[in-house]
Amino acid sequence: MRIVQYDEVEWKRGLQHRGGTFHYRHLLNGTPGSPGNFQFNIGQLEGDFASPRHRHNFDQFRIQLEGTMNFDRNGKMPAGAVGYFPEGAPYGPQSSEGTSVTAVLQFGSASGQGYLSREEVYAGTEQLKKFGTFEGGIFRRNDDVEGRRATDGYQAIWEHMNGQRMDYPKPRYRDPIMLDPANYEWLPVKDMPGVSEKSLGIFTERQCGAALIKLARGAIYRGGGRSVYLVLSGSGIVHDAGYRKYTALHLDDGEDVEFVARDETQIVRLQLPDLTGLQALRPAQVEAAE
Repeated sequence: MRIVQYDEVEWKRGLQHRGGTFHYRHLLNGTPGSPGNFQFNIGQLEGDFASPRHRHNFDQFRIQLEGTMNFDRNGKMPAGAVGYFPEGAPYGPQSSEGTSVTAVLQFGSASGQGYLSREEVYAGTEQLKKFGTFEGGIFRRNDDVEGRRATDGYQAIWEHMNGQRMDYPKPRYRDPIMLDPANYEWLPVKDMPGVSEKSLGIFTERQCGAALIKLARGAIYRGGGRSVYLVLSGSGIVHDAGYRKYTALHLDDGEDVEFVARDETQIVRLQLPDLTGLQALRPAQVEAAE
């Protein structure tokens, strides 16, 4: 189990392989090189941020906390929206309408291709700068360097760190799925008085999912493992620590925890996929960035 307080984490500059200004607070991560590695951040985008239409070889959940993100033909995510962006499905181009704050969980999923850690992405970015430039989310090789002239920035980093070409998984869903939790009803949770839930969806045969949990003042919610939790509002006690707005937790398989609400609380639960039996196709290796 790991508990992190958002307001105790420093802002850092990130996504330098994309275009524009992006800062983030890194909250949680998984095990590098494993098929289920993950990263959970809260990021802030400025109005100059831009990302080309692209796709991933991993899954992604987004919770729009402030502002609006524009994904062009895929639609917009206003504050309060939740999105599931499946591996292999193209989306974007992406831009921010002014300042935008988003919680993002990226994780290795059903294809088994895993997810690069922050350190691996940084190392790959710095190494590739010797052979080309990152412009508007695309890596462009110098004229005297062999290889594809232009590649999606993350794809170029992944291929460099893994030493092989990326084969995108065939998408299980054609497009991202954007959800409006306001249109769901709260349903009582069995054997947990004062606790209600909005189950937003379960995806793929590996069963990743998203749900909102609401606790009345004094209620106790028992959370289960293989999940990332983010407190959206309220305060109380979890395990042996206090929780407040944007407290984040990760529970692994077999772990559980009790949230005790001091006042009314809302929490988002992001359930990580069950990757039993999957082995990493090729664990990424970090090399020191020079």
